[in-house]
This record gives sequence, C-alpha cells and structure tokens, in this order.
Amino acid sequence: MLAMGESELGWESALLAIAATGLLLVSAILAGIVLLLRRYWRWPSTAFGMETGTQPVLATPGLVGGGAHAGIRRIVLIAPLTIFLGVAVVLAWGMTRNPSAIPSALIGKPVPEFTLPPVKGRTLGLASADLNGEVSLVNVFASWCTACREEHPIFMQLKAKGIVAIHGLNYKDQPDDAARWLNTMGDPYARTGADRNGRVAIDWGVYGVPEPFVITKDGRIAYKHIGAVTPKVLEDTILPLIRKLRQP
Repeated sequence: MLAMGESELGWESALLAIAATGLLLVSAILAGIVLLLRRYWRWPSTAFGMETGTQPVLATPGLVGGGAHAGIRRIVLIAPLTIFLGVAVVLAWGMTRNPSAIPSALIGKPVPEFTLPPVKGRTLGLASADLNGEVSLVNVFASWCTACREEHPIFMQLKAKGIVAIHGLNYKDQPDDAARWLNTMGDPYARTGADRNGRVAIDWGVYGVPEPFVITKDGRIAYKHIGAVTPKVLEDTILPLIRKLRQP
C-alpha cells in the first residue's frame, strides 16, 4: 500500500486560510472590546431617546442602568459577541470538511476548449478534441509538487494494466524540469500538455495540484478529485466510475 502525502494548496486556498485567520483575529479583538464595555461603560438613562451628541459615560464596576434602556444596551453589546461566535462556528465547520469533497461547477459539462503544446521531449500535446471517443483520466501535475511525486506510482501501475487512457496537464512548470521529472519517474501519460502560464488549469477550475479528472467518452467532466489519488480513492471511486461510464 502506498502512503500519500498532503496535496499542494493553490493560491486560492492560501488566501482563504489567511482571510479566515484574519477574520478570527478581528472577531476575537471585537469580543474583547465588548467584554470591556460591558464591565466599565454604561449608557445614560436617556440613551436612544437622547439629544444628539450624548456620549456613553464611564461607570464604576457593577453600576448598571435600569429599565428598557438597559435591555437595549445589553443587545447592542451582546450582538458583536454573537456575531463572533457565529463566525467561529462556521469557520470551524469549514476546517473540518474534506477539501477533496468540494464540488466542481464543471461536473457534467464539456471540458473547456483548449490546445496545449507537448511537454519538452514529447511529441503529443493535449487538446480538448483529444478527450472525445473514450473514457479517460486527466491528471493535473507538476514537477515541484510533492504530492504528485507520491501519487505517481499509482498512475504508472494504472498505465501498466491498461485500464484507462491517462493524459497529463503539466501545470506552471519549467520545460526542463517537467521533462526531467517524467524521464526520471516514468511517463504514464498518453498525451501531456504543457500549461506554462496556468490559464488552461484556471478554465478547468483547478484549486492546486494534483487534481485528477474523469472524462466521459463524449468529452464531459464526470468527476474531479482535489488532492493526491490514493489506492482507496482509485479503487472505491475512480475505477467504479470508469466502469460505469463504459457501460452501454
């Protein structure tokens, strides 16, 4: 059994992580301010019905306004804390989700139109027209991707068994690095397109590398997996889907 590492994150995932961290930090600061206000500040008894320019006044600990105004004051102070807790719950839920389960808007749609030259040293590039006529597997990979190296033996084994045609989409790689990587690791791909600037991968909705796609015989995207292919993913999901798509 081959051990798989974590997939390489795309820049979108990195920005999402930074934004989530920043939002949590701001929410925590806001919650702290709210707690301080609850302890040391109170609104005058004329709050919310007062003249323009009336300001909150410093209160001694334990001094609390009464009546309806006190209830309104509590709502004003509690609302930010409630928002903070809601944001924290949503972010925590999102962090527990399996990123490979993120759905793609392209599922069931034709592959985007594209034409890519071959990787250096190869004679066959990759184009959308090449993905018609048979069920196939397209893998987005790069020589600088650690997870791509770890999953690569699986594709070599798949090629040796002749189960399905495998095509490669080489993502933002240097020509010499990509050629050296395939020459050293082995080349499981029938066709390999060099997506030097990453524009084709963007059209495919790629989050990062690796990302394999199962393509129907009429050139539609049937499945997308985010991250490295593991033996379990291959046996439990990809191969059963390929067999199903080949049925008349």
